[in-house]
Amino acid sequence: MTLLEVGDSPEALDALLAERGWGDGLPVVAPTPERVGAMLAALGDVDPDEVIATLPPRFGQATRRIIAVNAVMAGCAPEHLAVVISAVRSLASPEVNLRGVNATTHCVAPLLIVHGEAARRGGYNGGTGAFGPGNRANATTGRAVRLVLLHVAGAVPGPGDASTQGGPAKYTYCVAENIAATPWQGYAASVGVDAPSAVTVHCGEAPHNVHDMESGSPAPILDKVASAMATLGPNNVPISQGEFFIAVCPEHAATIAGHGWSRRDVQSYLFQRARVPAGRLRAAFASLAWDQWMHGVPDEDLLPVTAHPDNIRVFVCGGAGKHSSVIPSWGMTKSVTLPVEP
Repeated sequence: MTLLEVGDSPEALDALLAERGWGDGLPVVAPTPERVGAMLAALGDVDPDEVIATLPPRFGQATRRIIAVNAVMAGCAPEHLAVVISAVRSLASPEVNLRGVNATTHCVAPLLIVHGEAARRGGYNGGTGAFGPGNRANATTGRAVRLVLLHVAGAVPGPGDASTQGGPAKYTYCVAENIAATPWQGYAASVGVDAPSAVTVHCGEAPHNVHDMESGSPAPILDKVASAMATLGPNNVPISQGEFFIAVCPEHAATIAGHGWSRRDVQSYLFQRARVPAGRLRAAFASLAWDQWMHGVPDEDLLPVTAHPDNIRVFVCGGAGKHSSVIPSWGMTKSVTLPVEP
């Protein structure tokens, strides 16, 4: 790694970044050797130069040290570094299809969901305003991952990121699961990750709001969620393998679970209700990447907007108020949940 000297002012650092095409356009913290060393010290006895992931489209190698440099630039605290490393490790999983995620014209961005002890220790927000500003852990962890994608993966708008319009989630996109308000098993455990701390990566769109201020039973709430899912705009409709992440607010979750509905019941109900006439879909799209059975459904029948209930992922997030969110997928990608490890 090469050390660069720069004048002792934010302006000088900003000028250097601009000259070299680095950064995300916002001011950064100077990644001095002292700051990077303090960040790495939080990991304990691990090799800082071990390659954690090779990231397309540039196929740059992300070591712990390089990830720490980007975490310092983003403003992370040392206790956030292991989450950033685990998120980068998740992004390198083949099922994420990071090359496609980075190179597509779609507005996709990796959403990070932090679970368990790491969320508590790091101060991640899974409550009121979780998807918004005001929380250092959420803001800087999501930003650090984006900086790694820019600097290591080469996902720079234009040559490495062809997104037509981009999107604000490409700056930072990170929340915690609100486990205290979750009436079911925690999300990570529900997908087979039995660890004190975990992080989920889902490559999708920004949240689509679903509000239901009045319903006292699950079906009317979930019918509104299904309505937000069953539209022609998201990639999920022509690409049947795509996942939907449903961020259920605590009040909606309490109502649903209070009537005895499990997470699996929610998935099954949405699979049955989030449907569009097959003929309407065929008329809207010339190219359909559907499971084979879906091609045999008659035009007049209702077709689900994803091929299997397991493609509908449910977690609890948010604070007081009756607003949940639908987070569609890019389509040709699958979410990954891994333990948080340095």
